[in-house]
Parts: sequence; structure tokens; C-alpha cells
Amino acid sequence: PQPTTREGTLQMQVSSIDYNDYVGRIGIGRVFRGTLTSNKPISLIRRDGQREIVRLKKLFTFEGLDRTEVDSVSCGDLCAIVGIPDIDIGDCLGDEENPESLPPIKIDEPTLSMTFSVNDSPFYGQDGEFVTSRHLRDRLMKETERDVALLVEEIHGDAFKVSGRGVLHLSILIENMRREGYEFAVSRPQVVTRDIDGVVNEPYQAIYIETPEACNGKIIELMSTNCAELKHMNSKSGSTMLEFLIPARGMIGMRSKLMTVSKGEAIVNSMFDSWQPMNAKVPARSTGSLVSLEQGEATAYSLAGSEERGSLFIGPGEKVYPGMVVGENAKERDLGLNVVKGKKLTNVRASGSDKNIKLTPPTRFSLEENLEFLAQDEMLEVTPKSLRLRKTILDEQERRKSQ
Repeated sequence: PQPTTREGTLQMQVSSIDYNDYVGRIGIGRVFRGTLTSNKPISLIRRDGQREIVRLKKLFTFEGLDRTEVDSVSCGDLCAIVGIPDIDIGDCLGDEENPESLPPIKIDEPTLSMTFSVNDSPFYGQDGEFVTSRHLRDRLMKETERDVALLVEEIHGDAFKVSGRGVLHLSILIENMRREGYEFAVSRPQVVTRDIDGVVNEPYQAIYIETPEACNGKIIELMSTNCAELKHMNSKSGSTMLEFLIPARGMIGMRSKLMTVSKGEAIVNSMFDSWQPMNAKVPARSTGSLVSLEQGEATAYSLAGSEERGSLFIGPGEKVYPGMVVGENAKERDLGLNVVKGKKLTNVRASGSDKNIKLTPPTRFSLEENLEFLAQDEMLEVTPKSLRLRKTILDEQERRKSQ
């Protein structure tokens, strides 16, 4: 419907933030009342109630994917404003003499954190253009200018703690960075905790799942194993809407499992619900990792002998290094393998036995699946061309000492 024209003084609230290297922060929102004009004194009302007089340098409206510069924006239109360096979500613009603010916008707090660090594997710098800690710091700090839900803390010179709203939020940042030519390593996602009255609390999420009725039992069973509590269940026209309350820890790795048990038909939405005591015992990964012991190219001969240990993540000809995770062990503990070993040659000929090696196609994980698979002592090496699972401590002897 056509926007309602409201008479009165100017009211506009910033609901989204963008960033540009040339003009800095850009506030985006809708003019709720009155007319917004560039190069004219107006009042800026912060979320904390502070007020100041500002002037907008530029004003843009949206036409499809493009922005068009204009002199004024009338009531009901969306616009982008330039000229306020530290503008934030929830800030309001009002009349210079009689400013009126709108109800504040609540920003959800981060629920998961990951450690971004410089890549220190033997394949360091082979694919990426930006590989140093300075490059990594500048890129993460620039991201905080446009993403107010992202928090970045420097742990030490080569590592940064990055907190976001979930695995999807952080994986989008990782994918954007690797496409821009960055090379780095990330740790397993960790839940953000909070101390309330001396008790450690963790975030709980409300999960809404729309699924065919035939998959109800499998989904409820799967969610229950990860400490989820079923709140509501409504069936209509062959589909069911399920609502769960689950610790944020329990949702790490759950989306891909839900897609599997529902044959890809489930629609999953999540939302922050509350902080509750950290009492739930969420089951950890029940399988170990197959870890390479040597550096070189994997051979079909050695991979054929390793298949009985578990599922492999690499194929013949792929480069590996000591400490790199090459597969998933069927048992709980980690197992070291030599996947670069070749068959010893003799002067006794075998009639086509080497040509008859048949390997199962390797398992290929997406970025989110890699993050969900990581164990506590593992990291994901991210480059523009590759995603490699590896142990945090590459040397096997040092790894045993630390354990």
C-alpha cells in the first residue's frame, strides 16, 4: 500500500548501516514524518538520549540496486544518509528546534564466537593475497563499521576473537573474506557466556521448523538428543510447525542434520530467546579424525588401504601435510595415517591389479559443515581456493604432550 503521509516535524530512524571507504558510515532508514533535506541543520538523537545538531552532506534514494542522489526525501520513502561519521542503528533524526525520537531498536547480542588467526600451516601464502595479521586486523575492523552485531577483540598479535549471532552470520563473513583474497585459520565456534548473579548463563534460541508430517518423529528425536524442549506443535494441510527451545550450543551442526532427516524439505528459522543457566549436557562429536603424518600428494594405493578406517575427505593427487585432517575415523579417538605412501615396485609384474583400485568418492563439506565438524583441538584453514581441516598443533609429538 501507498505510505501514509504524516504531517508535522521531521522524524527519521536509522534501521540499517552500510560502509564506504570514501564517505565512511552510511545510515539507512525510512522517513517516518515530515521531509528530510540535505545541507540543512537537523537534530541527531542517539539511542542513549544525547542530542546534537548535524548537517547531512549527501542524501540518496533507492532505485532497484542503484542509489540516486537527491536534495530531499518526503515522508514514507527509504533513504541513505551520508555525513555523520559515528551514526548507529536506532539513532533518530528530528527537527532542529523540536526533535522527537522514535521507540529504540533492540539489537540482538552475539551468541557464538570464533578465533580468527594467521595461517601457520606449511601451505602458508600459496593461495592468498592478504596473509598477515595487519591485513586480518584491518579487514575485521572494517567489517565492524557496517555490521553492528559483530564484535572483534584482539587476543594477541596474530589472533582475534570474533563474536556474531550464529554460525551462518560468521560463515558469511568468512566466505566474503576468502573471495576477497584473504588467507587465515578459524577455530571451532564457541558459545558466548555471561555471569549473572554468580551463575554462568548461556544463550537459548527459539527454533521454528516447518516440515512434512512424515518427518515429525525423526526431527523431534534429533532435537531432543541435543537438549531441545518442544514448546508447540501445529499441523495443517500436510505440514507441521514445530517450536523448540534449545541452547545455542545444541544448534551447532544441527541444520545439516535437519536437512538430512527431512530430505531437504524442512524450513528452519531461529531467534534469540533468553539467557539461562548453563546446565544442559549437549553431546559432543562421537567420532575421531584421520590425521595425515606425512607431507606430499595422496596416492590411490594408500587411500585404498585407509578407507576401512572411516570416510575420507581427500582424493588421489591432493596435497597434504602433517597434522592435516584427511578423514573421519569410525571410532572416537584420532588416528594417524600415511596417505602419501606409494606401492613398492618389484620386477614381478601384476596383471592389472594396480588399475583395479576403486575408491569411494571423498566427502566434500561446505563451509558451514566444516565449521560444524571441527573438534576442540582443530582449526579450519581458509584460503581463496581451499578449505582444509587441520589440528591446531600440527606436530604429533607436541600434540600428545599437550593432551
